[in-house]
Amino acid sequence: MKKIVIIGGVAAGAKSASKIKRLLPDSKVSIYTDDTHVSYSSCGLPYYIQGNFDDYRTLLVRSVDEFEQMGIDVHLKLPVVKILPKQKEILVSNDTTADLVSYDKLIIATGARPVIPNIKGINDFENVYTLRNIEDGIKIRTQMERSQNVVIIGGGYIGIELLEAFVKNGKHTVMVENNRQIMHNLDDEMSDILRQRLESVENKNFEIYTGERVEEITGKNHLAQKLKTSIGREIDCDMIVVCAGVRPNIEIARDAGIEIGETGAIKVNKLMQTSVEDIFACGDCAQKTHMVSGKPVWIPLGSTANKEGRCAAMNAAGIYNEFEGVLGSMVTRCLNTTVAMTGLTQKTASEIGFNPITTIVKKDDKVAFMPNSGTITLKVIADKITGLLLGAQAVGSVGADKRINTVASALLGHLTVNEFGNNDLTYSPPYSPTIDPLLNAMQILCTKTARNC
Repeated sequence: MKKIVIIGGVAAGAKSASKIKRLLPDSKVSIYTDDTHVSYSSCGLPYYIQGNFDDYRTLLVRSVDEFEQMGIDVHLKLPVVKILPKQKEILVSNDTTADLVSYDKLIIATGARPVIPNIKGINDFENVYTLRNIEDGIKIRTQMERSQNVVIIGGGYIGIELLEAFVKNGKHTVMVENNRQIMHNLDDEMSDILRQRLESVENKNFEIYTGERVEEITGKNHLAQKLKTSIGREIDCDMIVVCAGVRPNIEIARDAGIEIGETGAIKVNKLMQTSVEDIFACGDCAQKTHMVSGKPVWIPLGSTANKEGRCAAMNAAGIYNEFEGVLGSMVTRCLNTTVAMTGLTQKTASEIGFNPITTIVKKDDKVAFMPNSGTITLKVIADKITGLLLGAQAVGSVGADKRINTVASALLGHLTVNEFGNNDLTYSPPYSPTIDPLLNAMQILCTKTARNC
């Protein structure tokens, strides 16, 4: 009987376990995790905090009982502390037990953890939180309900999703971002457009401060009450959520002699194999390849983790399967504004040697006479010499995401702006203007290419 051990659950680990058991029903599949739940939607936590639903169990994808009915052993709150590749064993240990467990194939799906900035007092108070798992979500929602003034440290994905959650619950919210912009993975002007849209919200009950660093948190009786920033600004608070980014959990792999990539995540090939035989890695702990640039990247997303978990499982089961990489496609929402992107930004395209041309188009998302029409600002990036599409970003109404999804498919097909311009996109007044903003953007970019298509 083949023994397959998986370290970690949530998206990648849980997906790996389920897939392997379907492929190899006679195998012994075991999951070891330090978490209290094995399979859940971590991406849904901000919406649980917001109150879109009241029962956190809505986030559960599959319970321990369901895994066990499939013949998969799940060990909660039992962390793996060491991998012994030569013996093909792992050491699992908690306060009450320590055991060596053997494996034939090992899949590392240890995920990522929040970055804790170097801020004086950050570890001294009970009402300072990070958001990683279900318990964190429950604590934040509980504290939010008895708070009035909330501070978010960081303006990335989780930060802006929590901004919406707190504001919609009537909390006065302050976001402090060290970078010049929120969502600084966008190009500068698109980040600025996002901020302008957020700050134009009626009856605004929040402030966004950028280019400031939180330097100290103070309080009493184990509760934070005030923050001080690098420009001397003091902000009162009832609770703080730290959203300063995440980093991959690679320590156990590195200690086992597994190669770590240049991004700081575990280096894997297209089969999700690590540098050590019979050990795979997938999800947020693993490095990826960008399908436009061909360069190593680390972009932790739940959708990617699921695909990588499937790929790792198939190869661990002896069925050849390749994971080609990522485009960095993402979408999120804050206060009725959708922000989405795929491919390379203008800045990244320049850094890796392309000669990028860009256009920014602002247009209605549907015919203007339709009710609830909105606007989308769309930025498209291409290479001047070849006309090859490189990436796109969108900020605006709900229709922003479908434009980015369309560009993602075009990137996968290596289309030029001229080729995309022949695309037969759908049209009906409730869904699009007569000429879609994407086609407008391609027409403009064609005039900027070397071939002037």
